[in-house]
Amino acid sequence: MDDPKHNNPPNDDDAAGGPVAAQLRAFIERVERMEEEKAARMADIREIYAEAKATGYDPKVMRKVVALRKMDSQDRSEQAHVLETYCAALGMQMSLL
Repeated sequence: MDDPKHNNPPNDDDAAGGPVAAQLRAFIERVERMEEEKAARMADIREIYAEAKATGYDPKVMRKVVALRKMDSQDRSEQAHVLETYCAALGMQMSLL
């Protein structure tokens, strides 16, 4: 069953600016601030990739390296094995390193 606390709209007193409306507004404003910060960080990251590209690095490959570094070694190994298996099935020679 759903939690009725989360599905019912606030009563008329809350909708008119009571404590529930203030709490909701605070949550919304916090999310909005975080979204703004996230957008700023994403812009900074794009600038770093553009700078790396101007220096001769491949941003697409850099993004893949970042993604691989986020994975634990077992997941990385597993993904490499599956990739090698698929490539072998298609007659493609795979040499990552």
